[in-house]
Amino acid sequence: MVNETRLRKIINILSAVSAITAIMFDFFNEALLYAIFKPLTTVLILSLLFFVQRTNLSGFRNIMISALVFCLIGDIFLLREEYFVLGLCSFLIGHVLFTTGFVKLGGFQFRWTSLIVLIGIGAGLFFWLRPGLGPFELPVGIYVIVIVLMAWQGTSLFLKQGQKAYALIGIAVLLFMFSDAIIAINKFKSSIELGGLLILSTYWLSIGLISNATYLILKKRD
Repeated sequence: MVNETRLRKIINILSAVSAITAIMFDFFNEALLYAIFKPLTTVLILSLLFFVQRTNLSGFRNIMISALVFCLIGDIFLLREEYFVLGLCSFLIGHVLFTTGFVKLGGFQFRWTSLIVLIGIGAGLFFWLRPGLGPFELPVGIYVIVIVLMAWQGTSLFLKQGQKAYALIGIAVLLFMFSDAIIAINKFKSSIELGGLLILSTYWLSIGLISNATYLILKKRD
């Protein structure tokens, strides 16, 4: 148990160092080094789940790994502006997989209060951005629906279980919504000062929390 705890701590430290390094290279416009450390950070975060081999939740584990892999693919696509749509599609698939994982773990949750709040946030953002979306109106609209669904199931899972690991998921999905909202505002509305810092830090914190939450849930059910 001590070795497993230490290994998890080492991976989290390496992920944090890589994330800070990537953010620094992005800030100083070091495109090549940023292109190396951005996917590396996500790979490190993802790698944590490969250290839980035997579990009675292997289906859930595989879904969460697949979701993080699509996040990694999205990271790579978003390195180039011309691949924005492909990056959007990759993260869309990732969100669908995260939602599927949450449902597989705890069943589909019907918590209408949180749904109404999240729909209000998502719809408000979409209609605020709508004048500048142009040909992206439909894909962005679909993306908003999917991420609201993911955030609904993630927060509802926490409200149902009320344990530490599930709290991490609840926080993570809200951070993911925030990160994606900043991306959308930056692209379709107006540039936000230190937007890159906000986007990357909340995104990596989000998937880092999801990865750690999944690890804790898997180890508990091992």
